[in-house]
This record gives sequence, structure tokens and C-alpha cells, in this order.
Amino acid sequence: MALFEEEMDTSPMVSSLLSSLANYSNLTQGSKEHEEAENNEEARKKTVQAPRMGTIMGVYLPCLQNILGVILFLRMTWLVGAGGVLGTFTIVFMCCSTTMLTAISMSAIATNGVVPAGGSYYMISRSLGPEFGGAVGICFYLGTTFAGAMYILGSAAIFKMEGLEGAEAEAALLNNMRVFGTIVLSFMALVVFVGVKYVNKLALVFLACVILSILAVYAGVIKTSFDPPDFPVCVLGNRTLVSKGFDICAKTIERGNATVTTKLWRAFCDSEFLNATCDEYFTNNNISQIQGIPGITSGILAENLFSTFMEKNSMLEKRGIPAVLDPEAPETNTNRYVLADITSFFTLLVGIYFPSVTGIMAGSNRSGDLQDAQKSIPIGTIMAITTTSIIYMSSVILFGACVDGVVLRDKFGEGVNGNLVIGTLAWPSPWVIVFGSFFSTCGAGLQSLTGAPRLLQAIARDGIIPFLRAFGHGKANGEPTWALLLTACICEIGILIASLDAVAPILSMFFLMCYMFVNLACALQTLLRTPNWRPRFKFYHWALSLLGMSLCLTLMFLCSWYYAIVAMVIASCIYKYIEFCGAEKEWGDGIRGISLSAARYALMRLEEGPPHTKNWRPQILVLMSLDVEQNVEQPRLLSLTSQLKAGKGLTIVGACVEGTYLNNQPQAQKGDQSLRKLMEVEKVKGFSQVVISSNLRDATSHLIQAGGLGGLHHNTVLVSFPRNWKQAEEHHRCRNFIEVVRETTASHLALLVPKNISAYPSNGERFTEGHIDVWWIVHDGGMLMLLPFLLRHHKVWRKCKMRIFTVAQMDDNSIQMKKDLMTFLYHLRFDAEVEVVEMHESDISAYTYEKTLVMEQRSQILKEMHLTKNEREREIQSITDVSRGSIRRKNPSNLHPQRSIAEESVGGSGEEKSEEEVAAVSHFVLCAIIHQKPSHSQKKSLQCGVSYRNHSNVRRMHHAQKLNEVIVKKSQEAKLVLLNMPGPPKNRTGEENYMEFLEVLTEGLNRVLLVRGGGREVITIYS
Repeated sequence: MALFEEEMDTSPMVSSLLSSLANYSNLTQGSKEHEEAENNEEARKKTVQAPRMGTIMGVYLPCLQNILGVILFLRMTWLVGAGGVLGTFTIVFMCCSTTMLTAISMSAIATNGVVPAGGSYYMISRSLGPEFGGAVGICFYLGTTFAGAMYILGSAAIFKMEGLEGAEAEAALLNNMRVFGTIVLSFMALVVFVGVKYVNKLALVFLACVILSILAVYAGVIKTSFDPPDFPVCVLGNRTLVSKGFDICAKTIERGNATVTTKLWRAFCDSEFLNATCDEYFTNNNISQIQGIPGITSGILAENLFSTFMEKNSMLEKRGIPAVLDPEAPETNTNRYVLADITSFFTLLVGIYFPSVTGIMAGSNRSGDLQDAQKSIPIGTIMAITTTSIIYMSSVILFGACVDGVVLRDKFGEGVNGNLVIGTLAWPSPWVIVFGSFFSTCGAGLQSLTGAPRLLQAIARDGIIPFLRAFGHGKANGEPTWALLLTACICEIGILIASLDAVAPILSMFFLMCYMFVNLACALQTLLRTPNWRPRFKFYHWALSLLGMSLCLTLMFLCSWYYAIVAMVIASCIYKYIEFCGAEKEWGDGIRGISLSAARYALMRLEEGPPHTKNWRPQILVLMSLDVEQNVEQPRLLSLTSQLKAGKGLTIVGACVEGTYLNNQPQAQKGDQSLRKLMEVEKVKGFSQVVISSNLRDATSHLIQAGGLGGLHHNTVLVSFPRNWKQAEEHHRCRNFIEVVRETTASHLALLVPKNISAYPSNGERFTEGHIDVWWIVHDGGMLMLLPFLLRHHKVWRKCKMRIFTVAQMDDNSIQMKKDLMTFLYHLRFDAEVEVVEMHESDISAYTYEKTLVMEQRSQILKEMHLTKNEREREIQSITDVSRGSIRRKNPSNLHPQRSIAEESVGGSGEEKSEEEVAAVSHFVLCAIIHQKPSHSQKKSLQCGVSYRNHSNVRRMHHAQKLNEVIVKKSQEAKLVLLNMPGPPKNRTGEENYMEFLEVLTEGLNRVLLVRGGGREVITIYS
């Protein structure tokens, strides 16, 4: 192994790693991104491990107990009566299908790796990221906690229905439920605090009672086939009567030889005598007594097959019995009939039933207590869902086949002395159902108080929500003590409310939202086909996951569309909180994977062709310069970028480091950090890139050529005008700048060159007034007009007005030009002032000739003097200053009044020169002073031994000077001046001349933005 001995520190041998790989809690490889490594110190302190459970005890029985809740015993009969056997069976099948599809998706995720504590939260957060995981995890925790309160209140309601609490006033009844619920909650919290081992032992007792109750119901159904129970219902006409107001279901009875009226008579008549005035409906209809539970062989199933939805306060009527009713007669004595307490409809039934199937996560929530979560969660959950689905579906059919419709629709048993219908149906005694349903609710509440604290503990230990970190601690064996305390307090809030009818749909929303994201996570991982997606559970498919997700979303809005919106808003708030305040986590989640896939797809679409003119916006490559400490030299460039972009489009901030990659990589990383930090301060959304090359010229060229990716690349380059370019030490910057101009022109990229960038405003400044002046000399595709429009979107330039100047020559019609330009701007939807400036041909001034002469001849003369490069540059500046001073003294009227900052002189020539060299320089300067205004023949050849070879330079200098005079006159006070940037020279000999032209053109202006178009149109008049 000598080949690898240098890598032993970072890459351990496999033989020493296998023991730690076998136990995920001791994983060393990739520990930075593994969440358990963050708690290594705490894990080492734990010497006592919580008891480990198998499939039956850890998953199957908890899920069974949670699913078989209070709805089966208290509401299932009413659901069948209102929705009919077919409608209710559809609801049950849809809800059970949703949970089964969710269980399949959950099984795939659970078998794709080790699932520590957290269950559903862990699955969602590791598949969809901490934001989604935290938001759904908190919502699921709140739903589970309040569900525990709902189960406890349901246990109180069971005894209330049996009359064990007596007839109490409404306020006293609520107080009794609060006291009863608090006592039960305290007992349950104590059991959970003692340990999960005792919870499971007690849960076995409760579950045994539940199973016995269900078996008693099935036995009672079989008994009805040959011996139906006596369960009479009193009906007046076809209306069901409240049983509390009478003892005999008849108007009169024969007592001896006399006919005596009953309590029922006295309830509808004004006296007990036979000649009393009675209710019209009571008089016209007969009283009959029907059998509430006729039995499974009675054929009542056909009557209960279809739905019977009722309006609120409508009377419960028996089908098939004739009744005499006067439509015009007012309804009286309505309190004697059984009335509907709510308006029933299909979606309401869905919302009421769905909480009964929301216990499928009971096993996965305690995944940290399982011996083998990958094996136990899929098997136990699917078995529990299959068992409970069979129970629910068979119950729908059996209730519809055994019980009369009026009894099924009597939600609170008012027509049958308040008895539980399912209790009367059960064999051998109704009390089996009473205690079975009570223990069912207690067991489900106990499971909620066991799973919810562990879910909160898992979220707290991940640290994604800062203020919950205290709840990540627990006892020595890992029991979540503080999380249990918080859970009990939240559960007590629900109990003090004493009525969760309005909150119950929100609980369904939280559960459905969790199930929806479990399905989404499975579908996402399957479609992305990430290399790490290798679940052991093979019976899954992305189409099943998408179907489950669609069912969850449909059920959310079927149950209650406004509660669905409330749940989504709560989850969105938690998501944004985690995004802004939570810890940064990289768990290799699917959102990152889908982002990469979406980015690849978008890049491939961009490759299909260039963007349309309507979609064009500047995608800027910003060329920054770094100092020796790798700090940014001109931060205002990024301020200007931010003002131009307003957070839209692509921004690449590039910088160059001179050297080799192996030697200068640390400097490049430091420079990249400086760029990122400045981008964050300036709120520039984009990417930074630092290139290392042997020279800065090549590095800049690499950035321009290779910036971006595929179709998403820059179309505009932003580079600052070189400062003090005439100084010798800055000469390389000047040459680099000109090469950038050449390369952008050759690449058909737009170029923006801000001059005097330090004078540009920062993002914190505001212009309350002023103008942005555009000098439109040549057409550049519309860049000059688009840039002010973009700038004025930023708060710095929002108050500035836009002015557009264009230049008219002698043979142009300036009036028509202005009209055409105003029409053009109108079609472009730009608001701007328009002005046409007329420039007449004038004689070329002496200053222009002399400046051009100095500009052209200085390099050649200094070369003949055999000066060094640095000396030559300094001498050029000295000659320029002497020439300008002489001309200014001799003919000050022809000189420009302004002088650029960049033209300040640089002192000294360095070394002593010979008398011949000094004489040559003096001879050149003397010629510059004498020739103030040459004649036509002198323009071709100047005297004093100096030949003037390029007449075009004189014209360029003349036009630059005259244009500068007009710009300064019109835009002296403008906040920003934009004008066309002349093209670079085609050969290398005219580079200094090009810089001199730019200097003269922008002389005397504070903020100038030179613009070169990229050779394509960037604005259009069409929509």
C-alpha cells in the first residue's frame, strides 16, 4: 500500500472503514453533509439506548390504533345514512386509496437508506430540502398534536352521549369536558414520559379493546340475520319523532274501557282531552313504529343505496311512508321532530371522514425506535392500511344492509333515546362498544402524544429552525422530554377550546399536505433518476406517486377550499422563515436535482436560436480589477451594474489574476470571495469568476470568450475607462482596454465604458432631479435609448428625465429630423425630450492641428531618440504639456476651456539626455508653436523637417473637439451623458491616437457612459 501512503490522512483504508460503515451513526465518510455528524458529541454521551421494536409492535399496531379512531364509532353510521352506501363507499375508497398510494411512496423513500428519528419529516426534508421538510414537518407536528386533543375530546363525547354526565347546561357541559380532557391528557403525558416501552404495553390493552369492539359489531351483524334486536323508532306520518318527549309511541291508548291520551298527544295538542285543538300535521297523519335495525336479510340495503342530503333544520323523514301535508300550512312543533343539525353534502362528508385515515404515519414517526426501519415501515404501514380499509369498506356495506335510513341519519340518536346505533347493533352488549370506542380514542391520543414529540425533536436537532433547538434535548435514553412538555401544552390548548369542529378540517389539511409532499418526493426522485435513488422496495412507480399527490390535492379542496388555503399560507410562512433565518443545509435533496434538470432544459432551449428583440436585455460581463491584496479596485462598477440590471437577467463578474494556476489558486479564491462579498453588498444577483493566466491580457480574453454556459452567455461587456492611461506604469491597462474593445467588436458584443467611475452614484444615493442625456450620433441597434430606460427603473435614477440629442449636418433637414425622431420615440413608448443640434463646417483651429501633430509624431521622434519605454511615455506627456501651454499663451481664443483629469502631467523624464536629444525635442516643439493655421498645401506637408502623413487624424481630432464643445454646452449639468463610442483602429500604430480621440471627446464631462452596440437591434416598435 505504499502507493497510497500519502493519501492515508484524507482517504482511510477500506479495512478500517468497514466497521464504521456498518453503523450509520458512526459514519465518517461524508460526515460534513450527514446530519448525524452534527450531534457527534451528544451521541457519544448517550450510553443508554431506547428500546428497539419490530414491525408489529413498532409500526403495525400503532398505525392500526391511530386509524381506527372515533369516526368509526361515532360518525360512520351517519355518513352512510347521508351519503348512501354507494356515495360513502366512494369516499372511503378514495381516502383509503390516497393513504395506500402515500404508503407506497413512503415505503420507497424509507427503503432508500437509513431513516433515523423523524419519520415523515426526515423523508421529506432529505428529498425536497430543509425548507419544504421544515414547513411540512411543523404542520404535521401541529396536526398530530391537535389530533391528540381531538381524540381526548372524542372520549369525553362518548360518555356524554351515553348520558353518564347527566343533562347539564351548555357552559357546564363544556367545563366538564375541559376537566375530563385535562385529567386524561395528564395521565397520557405521564405514561409517555415514563417511556415508549410502557406506551406500547398500554397500547396493546387499548388495541385489544378496539379489536373486540369491531368483532362484536361483526357478530351483531351476523345475529341480525336470524334475531334482529328490538330497536323501535316512532314516526308521525313520515317524520321521525324525538324520543325524549314521550314514553308510548301512540296518540291514545285503551285503558279499561276508556280511551286515554298519551304524552305524545299532549305534546302536539293544547290539552289532554280528545276534543283538544291539535297540530294539523298531527291530526292528519297516523303514528307508526318502525324497526330501526331490521337486519341484514331485510332488504333495507336497496333503500340506503343512494344519498339523502339534508338542509339544516330540515326534518328527518322515512322513505316509503305516505304523509298528508298541507304545503301552505305553517310548520309548528318542529322541536318535537328530529332535525338535521347541519347542511350535508358530498364534500362535507369527505372532510368529516378523512381524519379517520390519518394515522398511517404513526409508525414512521417513531422510526428512531425501530430495529430495522427500512423493513418495518413498508410492511407494517401497508398491512395496517389494508386491514383498516377492509374494516371501513365492509362497515359501510353492513351498516347500510342492517340499519334503517332514519336511524342512520339520526346523528345524535335523538329518536332512539340517545343510544349509539353501533352499540345496539353489537353483540352481546352495547357497553362493549362504549368502552371499546373510549379506549380507541385514548389509544389514538396516546400514539399522537408519542409520535409528535419525536417529530419535533428531529426538527430541533437538525437546527433548521433556530428557536426550536432547545427541544432537541431529552433524557439519557433519547426520550424527548422538552418536546413532550411543549406537545402537552399545545394539546391542552385544544382541550380548553372544548370544540374542535372548526379546527378539524385544518388538521385534515395538514395531514393531506404531508401526504402530498411524500408522494411528490417519491415522484421527483424517481423521475430525476439520481444515482443515490436505489430503494429496496420495488413496488412503486412515479405515476402512482403523482396520482397520490393529485388525490391529496383534490381532497384538500374537496374538504374545505378556504381551510386548504389557510394551511398553504401557514406552510408558506414557515418555508420563508426557514429560507431566510434557518441554517444552511446541503442534504442532496431533489429540489437541487430538479433545479439542475430545469437549468439544463432551459439551456438547451436557449441553444435553439438567439433571443427575439422583444426579449433582449443586457446580460452583462463585468470586468473588474483586483489590487495586490485581491480586493476590488472599482466597486462602483457593481453599483452601476445593479442599477442597470434591477436583479434581472444574467450577470457575470469577472476578474483576472496573473500567474499560474497551481501557484496562484489561493489568490484567486480570495479574489472570488471579495467579488462575492461585494456582489452581496451591492445586491447584484449573478456569478463570479476569477481567471488565472500568465498575463492579464490573455485572462481578459478568456473571460470574454468563455463566460457563460451554452445559450446563457453575456451579450454586453462593462469595463471601466483606464485611469491615467498616459502614464507609463498604466500603459499596459491602456493596451488591454483597446484589445477589449477590439474583441467585443469582433464578437458582436455590446460594450459599456463608464468614464470617471468613482463619480457615479452608489445604490444608496438618490437624484431628486436632473437629466440623463443621450447623444445619438450613429445608430447602434437602440442601446443608447434602452439603457436610460433601464436605469430609470432603479430608485437612484427614477427622478431623472431623459433627453435625446442628435446631430444634423449641413445638408440635413433638422426640423424633419426632430419630427421623425419624436414619432420614433412615440412608437417605442419612450418619454423623452428631443433636440436636434446643428453642426456647421468650420475652419480647423491651430490647436487641432498642433494637437494632432503632437499626437502622431511623438512616438516616432522618441523612438529615434532611443529612449526607454517608460521614459518615452513621460516625455510624450511633457511634450504635450509644453505644446499646449505655448499655444494657449499665443492663441487662447481657439483653445478649449476644459481640461480632463486624465490629462494631468506626469513629471520628470528620468535620465540626463544629450544636448542633441534635447535639441531635437526643442526643434519639434518649436514647429508645433509656429504652425498655428496651415494653408491647404500645408495640410499635406508641414515644415521644419516633420512630415505630416495622416490627414484623417486632423479631421477626427477636429470633429471630436467640436462635438465635445456642443456636448459640454448642452449637457454640462446632466447627471449622466451617454454617447456613441468610436470604433477602435484597425492597425496597432494608432492606439495612442484612439485614446486621445476618446479623451478629447469626453473632456470636461463628469459622468460619461460610452456605448457601442453589438450589431443587432435591441428595441422594437412592435408588441
